[in-house]
Amino acid sequence: MANKLKLQRVGVAVTGSFCTFDTALECIRVLIHEGAEVTTILSAAACTMDTKFGKAADFAEKLTALTGRPPITTIVDTEPIGPGKLLDAMLILPATGNTIAKLAAGIADSTTTFAAKSHLRNGRPLLLAISSNDALAAGAKNIGQLLNTKNIYFVPFGQDSPATKPRSIVFKKEYVLAALVEALEGRQLQPLLA
Repeated sequence: MANKLKLQRVGVAVTGSFCTFDTALECIRVLIHEGAEVTTILSAAACTMDTKFGKAADFAEKLTALTGRPPITTIVDTEPIGPGKLLDAMLILPATGNTIAKLAAGIADSTTTFAAKSHLRNGRPLLLAISSNDALAAGAKNIGQLLNTKNIYFVPFGQDSPATKPRSIVFKKEYVLAALVEALEGRQLQPLLA
């Protein structure tokens, strides 16, 4: 087993960008392989909606099998994250345009945003793996604001389909581990645009 994240307690919040669930599982496997103790947090959409990408209950079962503990699925259960200093770092994967907008506006009305707020109170890193179809349109101002917010970092990202979705950006999964290691040291992994 590798050691880049040995003894690090990492929260991974998964939002309702259902097409990225397999990528989330893949990234969580990497973090565990690197020694992290992973706690997962599911948005209401991620833990209740069955879609063409799979059943919500099946996804939760995969997370439980992978991490050894069931995902956190309620705002009430996210509250102890801050007061108990339960996480060394937190990753929102994917950070949708909706999640980014709420974080930029200081809104904590979901499991993912409340967990982030609770975690950030300790001055510990929050890493965002953005996936949004309007990131280079209506969402750009929110990304810009969060880029300038203390203790918030981004997984490097780029346009996923410039010809067909010119305003869409997505995180680069191959940089999740390196971005998390850098965030734990208080640095943004560069280059940000990949």
